[in-house]
Amino acid sequence: MLPKVRLPESRHMITLEVVRNTRLSPHFTTVTLGGPQLERLRPTGFDQTVRLFFPRDGQPGLTMPTLSNEAWMAQVLLQPKSRRPWVRNYTIRRARPEANEVDIEFVLHGDASPASAWALRARPGDPAGIFDMGVSYLPPAGAAWHLLAGDESALPAILAILDSAPASLVAEVFLEVPSSADIRTGVTAPDGVRIHWLPRDGSGAIPGELALDTVKRASLPGGRFYTWVAGESRLATGLRRHLVNERGAAKGDVAFFGYWRHGRAISL
Repeated sequence: MLPKVRLPESRHMITLEVVRNTRLSPHFTTVTLGGPQLERLRPTGFDQTVRLFFPRDGQPGLTMPTLSNEAWMAQVLLQPKSRRPWVRNYTIRRARPEANEVDIEFVLHGDASPASAWALRARPGDPAGIFDMGVSYLPPAGAAWHLLAGDESALPAILAILDSAPASLVAEVFLEVPSSADIRTGVTAPDGVRIHWLPRDGSGAIPGELALDTVKRASLPGGRFYTWVAGESRLATGLRRHLVNERGAAKGDVAFFGYWRHGRAISL
């Protein structure tokens, strides 16, 4: 059973530029994008995902697709690499429609990936673009509490979910980060939310292993619950398997997303 995604009613290719780049911690930075075309985006909160377009090294500018349907990917792939942009999925961490700005948080790991390298060097005026891909945090009405879990790649989405959550939300949240210095203070969350920070602090473990092991051993509330888990693929699939087989969760109540796979690069 594939996780559900709610697509926006209308989507547009939106060309923007970097407004500012704000370092948050050793492994995270926020790149703020802005421009008048953001009037075409309908912010929905929660884990609103966008395709992010940014130039490759050496390209004089950004060549955005002109198609606003699923044919955009073929259009990108048919371009020569001299014009083809990098494309990655990211969550809108915050949207400020009144200022025509959105924040996108990046996990930094040097030049090990194109997105990290771009985010490290992004400066005001640099071109970028987005395409709305909708939301996947779609809890059923009958869930008594929620389980949210992720490694650093899912941290912005989970924090955005908590920002948008109703005051009545009861949740257990497990957030794995590279180091203790990446733990956020002052996180906005309802009173019924408990956040468990899980820093690896140089343990050498593959991202997601600590979160998976911790949730497996955790004492969790009873009753029907909804799970949203994302990050390294073995965290997402492993936690779903554990919850269904050992905790009695219904498959339809577990939304799981393998954002990436350790040791495998994304080429688009």
